[in-house]
Amino acid sequence: MLKVSGIDVYYGDMAALSNVGIDVNRGEIVAVVGSNGAGKSTLLKAISGIQRPRTGTIRFNDTEISRTSTSRIVEVGISHVPEGRQLFPTMTVLENLEMGAQFPRARKCLPESLKKVLDYFPRLKERLSQKAGTLSGGEQQMVAMGRGLMSVPALMMLDEPSLGLAPVLVSKIFEIIQRINQQGTAILLIEQNVFHSLKISDRGFVLENGRVALTGTGEELLASPHIRKMYLGL
Repeated sequence: MLKVSGIDVYYGDMAALSNVGIDVNRGEIVAVVGSNGAGKSTLLKAISGIQRPRTGTIRFNDTEISRTSTSRIVEVGISHVPEGRQLFPTMTVLENLEMGAQFPRARKCLPESLKKVLDYFPRLKERLSQKAGTLSGGEQQMVAMGRGLMSVPALMMLDEPSLGLAPVLVSKIFEIIQRINQQGTAILLIEQNVFHSLKISDRGFVLENGRVALTGTGEELLASPHIRKMYLGL
């Protein structure tokens, strides 16, 4: 489905990613883990067209998208839920969700998509007319994920979905990610909660200093002495 091959991404003269390659197959949850500054968010920005790779290729369903506009990338089936949620605070929850369905294919499915989002996040049913900026952090994360789903993605990219949430909400968010995946959406997950992310993932990649340092199944990486020492404190 998604194949990133040997990309280099720079901010000015500073390399953020060097010869990075990852892939996501249909139906998978794939985690990318690493410390702050490892290049995880930059990888998602490169895939979604926000940051252009200097070299290498990004293909989605056998189509080259390395130089494709962000809007077109969303239209062909990739949604990006960014770190920090980035909602429109003065717009209502419903208006924020509808912003995710701006393309013809998504607009046709809007009622069905909204019903599905409210099934995943029933708390939002009573918040639809409330301004997004007045919601709790957990509720805002639900809106951000819901907005990403409204574009009817084949691949959903999530950047730190549990950041700043209470432990009980963290568990709930990971349960919902699994439900979304079970209903047919592939997931590319960036998450500092290494244990939770690898536990639900089919495969994982470890980014260190802008390079892929390790790869394997979620179980293999959780059992890795390097991961246990560096990221789990064991």
